[in-house]
Amino acid sequence: MKQAIKSKDDGQQRRDFLRISTVFGLAFAAGMLKPSDVFAAEWDSKAFEAKSLQDVFAAMGAGSPVISADITITAPDIAENGAVVPVSVSSKSANTEYIAILIEKNPNAMSAAFNIPEGTEASVSTRVKIGETSNVHALVKADGKWLVASKEIKVTLGGCGG
Repeated sequence: MKQAIKSKDDGQQRRDFLRISTVFGLAFAAGMLKPSDVFAAEWDSKAFEAKSLQDVFAAMGAGSPVISADITITAPDIAENGAVVPVSVSSKSANTEYIAILIEKNPNAMSAAFNIPEGTEASVSTRVKIGETSNVHALVKADGKWLVASKEIKVTLGGCGG
């Protein structure tokens, strides 16, 4: 009989999962966490279905957000694979409560949205799909004000140009 070959990390991954799930389970049971604290922002279909930045801003009630140097977007300048582009956003603005990642030239501008619980570090990381070279915008709500920062990401075709 042939046995499945297991990687050396299978046991460690299983132990890590059990450790993490136990910690979250205890935190939920103790009332320290509620499910809404650990999940992404509540689904806003109008914002996620919006085709342009202005439509997203209108759906969010952001009006015309102010450009802010307190927001940092960390992402590659050139993405060789537009299907999985790592993007991180952090905000130094006091009382940051919401962060959204918008891709200007994607068919739907909003790619991700996160509620930031009070007292936590205002920093998120994810991977987004970028169809073509585009500006990536971080929309942040802090102290009741809407702020924005932008970064251009070039998407290469097959990793051979920009």
